[in-house]
Amino acid sequence: MMKKRMYAGILLLGLFAVWTYLVQTADVRMVNETMVGFAAVNAWFHDLTGVCWWLYHVTDWLGLAPAAVCMMFAGVGLCQWVRRGSMAKVDADILLLGGYYVSVIACYLAFERFPVNFRPVLIGGVREASYPSSTTLLVLSVMPSLVFQANRRLKNVRLKRGVRAACAVFCVLMVGGRLLSGVHWLTDIVGAVLLSAGLFTVYKTLVLRWEALHGIW
Repeated sequence: MMKKRMYAGILLLGLFAVWTYLVQTADVRMVNETMVGFAAVNAWFHDLTGVCWWLYHVTDWLGLAPAAVCMMFAGVGLCQWVRRGSMAKVDADILLLGGYYVSVIACYLAFERFPVNFRPVLIGGVREASYPSSTTLLVLSVMPSLVFQANRRLKNVRLKRGVRAACAVFCVLMVGGRLLSGVHWLTDIVGAVLLSAGLFTVYKTLVLRWEALHGIW
């Protein structure tokens, strides 16, 4: 079961790699004064949704929520480190979570440094890198990890259910809002979904594997 879960994560990351290649090679044409792959589909969807600036700003500000979650878990790790006197004594799932968040940030920085394509609209007079959608990547990487940790650490069943429901609604609203805001191409959102799903699946598998080998910390 553990191997199947890891294979699923690797498969998702492989699909993301293939999707990224296709975005750069399939039907690449000029749309909205920038080159983009899957031009026909992207242009059709962008014309369908248009640009909704208030939705863009709302989802932009709400993107601080996943960042706050990251800071919360960083605080948990720091408190354990100080209280226990050694980083080696910090819960392994928290250390793995830190590595997971670093990998998400590294992916974001890599695509900022080497853009695949650019946004269909100017943001503050600048045409920014657009692939994969950074907000979608952050939300779909961090919020599932919050649910995973809540399921492991909280004892109150109702509270667990509340966290799961709140995170699910938040993810749907954020991804849907980002998609309908018109500041990304459709393919940017798909790429972010694949990458975040792959990274999270690998992280979750590593935690469960550690637990199976060493017991619950």
